[in-house]
Amino acid sequence: MGRFIMDIKGLANTTLTDYPGLVAATLFTGGCDFCCPFCHNRSLVVHHEKLPSLPVEDVLEFLSRRKVALEGVCITGGEPLLQNDLGDFIRELKAMGYKIKLDTNGYDPTHLDHLLKDGLVDYVAMDIKGAQSNYAKASGCPNLDLTRIKLSVDILKGSDVDYEFRTTVVRELHSAQDMEAIGQWLYGAKAYYLQPYVESEDIIMPVFSSYSKAEMVQFQKMLQQYIPYVGLRGYART
Repeated sequence: MGRFIMDIKGLANTTLTDYPGLVAATLFTGGCDFCCPFCHNRSLVVHHEKLPSLPVEDVLEFLSRRKVALEGVCITGGEPLLQNDLGDFIRELKAMGYKIKLDTNGYDPTHLDHLLKDGLVDYVAMDIKGAQSNYAKASGCPNLDLTRIKLSVDILKGSDVDYEFRTTVVRELHSAQDMEAIGQWLYGAKAYYLQPYVESEDIIMPVFSSYSKAEMVQFQKMLQQYIPYVGLRGYART
């Protein structure tokens, strides 16, 4: 157990929200190949090597003890697909009986495809950073290869694995035209979630603002002509 390398920077013991429908734990990996200016996990992206890492053996031991109470494990970041031994690590979790949810920016379609074909992931949440015309700016990657993002979108849309696309909507980066362009791009996807930008102390560039809930609802209604299910997150239920 633990004969591989995983850079795990944090562990949330229990979550009722990160894995839809399941009680889960969430693991946070260090490092990301994007630098989205609105990212709320700056410490995991910028100088993540300065953060202490959790011993893989300790994480596996904890999850082994908790498998009676937990149903799933969410692996997020940072960007988990940067972890070369991710597949082997997930195999350990699957052997314990866990369902696995992967959060990803989709920039490594080859790694993503291998995990799906090997049956190692049960649910994927892929961030859509913006419209294709604005993706480099929204992702903080001037030299972005958009074909890699488009391939990951196509892989998920053609997969039998449960998945969702999701966008953190930022007023300064996402216009109504951008949101419609995203809807046209993702046409026919299983599910697409919108969540508002929220200021925090760990934002990479704290210079942005959010749309109102009423404006987000308008985006939701517009997008429903392209995607059967469009949900809103980040608001209290009324």
